[in-house]
Amino acid sequence: MKRHLLLLCCAMPLPALAACLPHEVLVDRDRQYEAALATGNVAFLRDALADDYVWVHTLGSEIETKPVLLARMARPTRFKSRTTGDVQARTLGDTTVLHGVSIVEQWNADGTTFKTNRYQFMRTWVDVAGQCRLLGVQTMNLSSK
Repeated sequence: MKRHLLLLCCAMPLPALAACLPHEVLVDRDRQYEAALATGNVAFLRDALADDYVWVHTLGSEIETKPVLLARMARPTRFKSRTTGDVQARTLGDTTVLHGVSIVEQWNADGTTFKTNRYQFMRTWVDVAGQCRLLGVQTMNLSSK
């Protein structure tokens, strides 16, 4: 059985072995990242983020590292929803960059109305010791209502 598995691995094209996760699975994990941001799921974020994680917000208005983001997420969040669309993947070696649009609905201080922001994002996922980790994020605000 081991011999057949080894032969199968050798027969697979190198790009199939390179990415930390298949694109469809990685896009789903990326959606879980968005959901974790919306709900303040610190446990998921602690596991998913690389130690050197960095998030560069619109025009460099803020730069968050893993400890800074985890501290922010430990406080109550005011998100109504966070969703993504038009997600595309680019892979080179053990690194995959996802890019698309994130739609963030955030409650206003009154708790009954909300604002909607659209962001273009790029997220870099890498293989770290056999685990797919989010290394870097850059977002650019496209509009707000």
